[in-house]
Amino acid sequence: MARSPPLHYDQTLFRDPEVFNPTFVPEHLHHRDAQVKELAFLIHPTLQGGRAINAIFRGPPGTGKTTTVLRVFAELKEATRKVIPAYVNCRQNATQTAVYRAIFEEVCGYAPSIGRHLDEIRDGIAARLRDTDARLLVCFDDANYLVAADTYNILLYQLLRLHERWDGVRDAGVFAVTNDLRQNLCAEADGPVWSVFHPYEVNFWPYTRTEVHAILSDRVQQGLYPGVMPTGILDLVSRLTADARDIRVGIDLIRTAVARTEADGRRRVTREDVMCVASGVNSPVLAARTAALSPGERSFLYHLAERSLAGDDMMAGAVYEEMQDYVAAGKTTCHNRLQRLADAGIIDLISTGKGHEVLLRYPPGEIFAACAGDLVPPK
Repeated sequence: MARSPPLHYDQTLFRDPEVFNPTFVPEHLHHRDAQVKELAFLIHPTLQGGRAINAIFRGPPGTGKTTTVLRVFAELKEATRKVIPAYVNCRQNATQTAVYRAIFEEVCGYAPSIGRHLDEIRDGIAARLRDTDARLLVCFDDANYLVAADTYNILLYQLLRLHERWDGVRDAGVFAVTNDLRQNLCAEADGPVWSVFHPYEVNFWPYTRTEVHAILSDRVQQGLYPGVMPTGILDLVSRLTADARDIRVGIDLIRTAVARTEADGRRRVTREDVMCVASGVNSPVLAARTAALSPGERSFLYHLAERSLAGDDMMAGAVYEEMQDYVAAGKTTCHNRLQRLADAGIIDLISTGKGHEVLLRYPPGEIFAACAGDLVPPK
């Protein structure tokens, strides 16, 4: 088979590099039809003159929550002027001022001037809603950051009672999105908020291996020229992505592997390209997942990695017995921590008929680095 000619310095393997950006929203959402239908159900009352049904969207990282909301919001903007959807990234905007500035920009189409008082920003939002006779629908993405900033309840209370403060403003709806499965956003709502919130819950489960392959195949077709990502290499990326349980890992793997291939002047991605960049892609994901753990959970994870590296028995029962040297807690606490690590996508609990075997999803060395600040026995 003839070798492909080398890539010239002014040529690229990317048909459309935007396809691999974190903010890219595809025209078609693969394997999220059920969630799209539920969002349509929640929004439908606004098209009939009513208020959207408030909701909480829950699911692990990389399960399509943000992309689904952005896709539906984009279609809503095209379909009607009766509703103004406002997306707020709470990881970046968690204070009252930052949140209302983000909402103002979505509602008014431009950013409020620097230094503008919070009350003026809220007045501007209300005036625009009154003038357009439109309802506001806010999505708080990563709403758990509002809880951490102690602004969750006050923002929900103010927005859900917007129509009570400003005459002529219709009642708003709120969607709250979280990937912190430990945190119950319903329980975080205090009495005054709960009396008007009453959220519906939508769950986003991890994609299956088949679904991961379909999503990544679609991105490859949109974003790369034919032949750049051979079928076998895409299969490898799909397996790594399914193991990580985060579709963003696969998208970033493709982007960085292709960039490496391009920089080397070659036209096809190889297995070596993928494996070379895999640890660099996985490490930030692991860092984010361990950051969401408590110090005790990170120390517990560190000791699991030590056991794995030493080749010790990784059955859950053996782990519990050995952990008694480190953990002053009972079997229930040990079980809960193992389940927490599994929910976070850091370990797998494999049923063997003799109990559950603990399998690490990341190399012990990467886990040691991610847990470096918690090298004390867990409490």
